[in-house]
Amino acid sequence: MLVVDGVSKTYAKKKVLQNVAFTIAPGESVGLIGMSGSGKSTLARCMMDLERPDEGSMQWYGASLVNKRVRQASRKSIQIVFQDPRNSLNPAWTMKRSLSEAFLQFQAHQSRPQEQDRVFAELLEAVGLNESFLSRYPHELSTGQCQRVCIARALVAEPELIILDECLSALDVSVQAQVIELLQTLHQTRQVSYLFISHDITVVASLCDRLLVLHEGIIVEQGRTRDILADPEHPYTRSLLADVPHYPKFT
Repeated sequence: MLVVDGVSKTYAKKKVLQNVAFTIAPGESVGLIGMSGSGKSTLARCMMDLERPDEGSMQWYGASLVNKRVRQASRKSIQIVFQDPRNSLNPAWTMKRSLSEAFLQFQAHQSRPQEQDRVFAELLEAVGLNESFLSRYPHELSTGQCQRVCIARALVAEPELIILDECLSALDVSVQAQVIELLQTLHQTRQVSYLFISHDITVVASLCDRLLVLHEGIIVEQGRTRDILADPEHPYTRSLLADVPHYPKFT
């Protein structure tokens, strides 16, 4: 579905990404882990065309995302949920308006405007909220509820791939568990693929089929999550796991 091949990015003579290459298959959940500053968010921004890589290619079902037409068409299929849900929502907009913007951009051509409320109610139900949240503003919601709305907004486009960029780090532990369960349910029921970016190995282990380990802009190890956690090969991966004594140890 997605092929990233040889992607590199430099800022102020510092190489942030170096020859990054990986694939994501339909319905697959892929984890991307690494310390802060390893280049994880830069990679996500390049995939969303918020940054342009200096080198390399990205293909969506065999078509280059450098091509403007392909890139525009892919915006419906590839969505992103950012780390800070409050800064991802316009504080002057109700939740209904935030969802409406996405609806008008991605669904208006195939759905009547009067169907919005039904669609929004279904999406909010999918993320564990009810219709009463449509009239609320971000300051009236908890951080966890805001993140659920951001996930619902991503789902408006009916994407095939959602990039989750540290989407749990702003949440407390109990809310994290609820959102993880939500993401697992959506993965199973909607067959949506994930690129789950995190520094939390325990969370990645619970969500992801495959794992990419990014160190100073280089993918130093990749493979099945259970294989890497059971027998990490790269010293950097081993050092990351050594700091997490309670991660799942597959055998």
